[in-house]
Amino acid sequence: MTLPARLAETLRQPATLVIAVSGGVDSLCLSAVAAIARRGMDLTLCHAVSPAVPKAATTRVRAFAASRDLALKIVDAGEFADGRYRANPVNRCYFCKSNLYGMLTRLGAGSAVAAGTNLDDLGDYRPGLQAAKEHGILHPFVEARMDKADIRALARVLDLGDIADLPASPCLASRVETGLRVEPAELAMIDAVETALRASLGEITLRCRRLRTGLAIEIDQALLEQFDADRLAELTALARKASSPLGGGDLAITLRPYRRGSAFLHA
Repeated sequence: MTLPARLAETLRQPATLVIAVSGGVDSLCLSAVAAIARRGMDLTLCHAVSPAVPKAATTRVRAFAASRDLALKIVDAGEFADGRYRANPVNRCYFCKSNLYGMLTRLGAGSAVAAGTNLDDLGDYRPGLQAAKEHGILHPFVEARMDKADIRALARVLDLGDIADLPASPCLASRVETGLRVEPAELAMIDAVETALRASLGEITLRCRRLRTGLAIEIDQALLEQFDADRLAELTALARKASSPLGGGDLAITLRPYRRGSAFLHA
């Protein structure tokens, strides 16, 4: 198989390599390429688990590593012990990634650490990229001048199946409105609601936002407009049933079109 030359070259350079794997298409595709490019060389995948990581993502990472016989370490980055992260300021991601990358560089003991950052990520406000810079994290897709569409196309070439079409799904903490404290119980509620709705709707772009006013269920506008009143009521009931055992019984629930980053309140 012919890999993108610059990408393969970047991945072969370190003597030892750790890849931070979230469970999304970017990091899994990067891992698949690294497994080919670095055949016979040291490679370890690291997946951080915490209340902010959907259970489905961890299950996907475990299955991916097992199917390719790749070394996988499941770790706790420790961000929930960081009060700055839990306070959910506008730069919350900086504290999350600082904890993650600091732990991975210590764990790797001199290994290079790579992440699935791509060109599209550079045009957005991502304080986590500052943390990556401070810890010397490699961005092979950026080096290879690849964006999200390029990565999805490569994932199909690599025969990664459904992974190639996974909708973007940032950590669960990104669903909590800026300034609201990040609480594990509420993240569990968000995950439960999204899991219940995806069981009904499939792997679509979907967010359950925790706002000061309650819960906002966001679905791609074109799909949302296809639903009649009965279907909207059914989805609201599903969200209520999933959220109630986890503290959401009294929260207002609204359905609205998906808007990227709508829980993030800019200064």
